[in-house]
Amino acid sequence: MAADRTPAPLDRTRTRAPLDRTRAPLDRTPAPLDPTRAPVAFGRRAVPQLFEELLQPDAGSRLRALLSLCDLNHDPERIHQTATGGFLEQLKVLLKDEDSSVRTKTCELLHLLTSHSIGREALLASSLLPALALLLDSSSSCRRSVLGVLSRLALLPAGADALLTLVPKLMLKLEEELKEEEEVLLLSTISSCSRLDALPALASDGVSLLGRKLSHRSPNIRREAAGALMALSVCEDGRRQVCEEMLLPVLVQLLQDEDLEVQANAAGVIMYTVIITAGKQCCLHLDVVPVLLDLVSREEEEEEEERKRRKALVMYSLRALAALAEAPSGRRLLLEQLPLLVRRSEAAEEDLDIRRAAQTAVRVVTWTP
Repeated sequence: MAADRTPAPLDRTRTRAPLDRTRAPLDRTPAPLDPTRAPVAFGRRAVPQLFEELLQPDAGSRLRALLSLCDLNHDPERIHQTATGGFLEQLKVLLKDEDSSVRTKTCELLHLLTSHSIGREALLASSLLPALALLLDSSSSCRRSVLGVLSRLALLPAGADALLTLVPKLMLKLEEELKEEEEVLLLSTISSCSRLDALPALASDGVSLLGRKLSHRSPNIRREAAGALMALSVCEDGRRQVCEEMLLPVLVQLLQDEDLEVQANAAGVIMYTVIITAGKQCCLHLDVVPVLLDLVSREEEEEEEERKRRKALVMYSLRALAALAEAPSGRRLLLEQLPLLVRRSEAAEEDLDIRRAAQTAVRVVTWTP
């Protein structure tokens, strides 16, 4: 007999569990807006909308829009939109705004834009530079952003060229009491401009002003000052002024500075200065040859990465030694150390540029009429 497959009747006596109505309802209240920022539109409408807000007559509205623009322009995509959207000329009025906070935030926005090359190029193509330069005499917070903008613009050859007319004013700023970060940015800008053309700085007593910074307690300032001085020493007039201002004793001391870049920049100034007779005589009198030889020979126990960091220092030192070997007393000193130079010029594992610089030094030292 077949089994009874009739399903069992449903038990309709079971009841659902009662809803727990003690739980708090979901909070669907929107998050409060930041009162210090202007509301930001969605997507690509955000930047144009905020620039429209900058036209408001109320300084508070302009400031809130600038704060929101600064927040947005930490994003490279927003920087591209701001730089290429035709908005920059609108900031010219804000750089002259009667409200100092608006001027400061406008400079901060430009500093953010110049963190990328497209922003630097857009600013150079605009008419903002004269208005921006006027703010070098503004408050510290505003001046810091202006100096940051100028330092970044000077990284481009076109930027350094555009700033050459500002160099005399920048040199005067060196005589003022500035914060360390501001002074480093100022020196960096002067250095970049002087590598393109040293004459504006030389005509503004640049060698003397930079020489005063070589003994600064901050290694950052010493490094930038020596770097700018090296750019001025490329010119014959710059080398002569380095000798006349009696800066070579300080530079020889900097060859033993704790900061590697300070050492390298000081060696670079010496390298250019010893091209002229006065520079040779002064450096030989200061007994610089043993110091330079020590810098050249200090590589046996160094790691590969450290050797790369020291390349500029060794190159400048070898070139300085080659120039000093043109003087009879310098050649006599270097003939005694010829094996060291030969070793650097023949080592197969040696960097090619250093090997060639050492070969040049050997040829000069061993030259006979």
